Amino acid sequence: MRHVESFDEFYQATSRRLLQYGYALTGDLSVAQDLVQEAYLRAWQRWSRLQEYEAADAWLRVVVSRLATDRWRRLRSLRNALARSGRAEVAPPPRDDGVVLVHALRRLPEHQRQAIALHYLYDMSVEQIAAETGSPTGTVKSWLSRGRAALAAVLGERVPEVN
Repeated sequence: MRHVESFDEFYQATSRRLLQYGYALTGDLSVAQDLVQEAYLRAWQRWSRLQEYEAADAWLRVVVSRLATDRWRRLRSLRNALARSGRAEVAPPPRDDGVVLVHALRRLPEHQRQAIALHYLYDMSVEQIAAETGSPTGTVKSWLSRGRAALAAVLGERVPEVN
């Protein structure tokens, strides 16, 4: 138990200052919190050795510094990759009929929604849907039938039957 108590004391004595250090390095409090959390996790994993160090907090600062440097490198690599690939095309806003359909689909039970999506978006047969969901084909047919009927009621028009 002494092992846990000594780490708790160490954490209490060093955490505030280490977070300030991480914030100074990154300029982002949430990133600093993540880096400090990771540093303390690593310290805990090595606490039996680390508690013998004369300046264990220096070890923590090195870990936070390296983690911050790794983060900057990853961000730079990502920025370079994005620059090489060019600007992404801006997606057009959703059409009104698409918004209405999504709203109607959300009102269906999950299994009906899944069956309809697999059938109409992936052009899967009833047998394929049954295999993917692990359900009998009769159940899938029921889901599709009930789902279509519910969509028709919500959308206020007849949805064509497709087998």
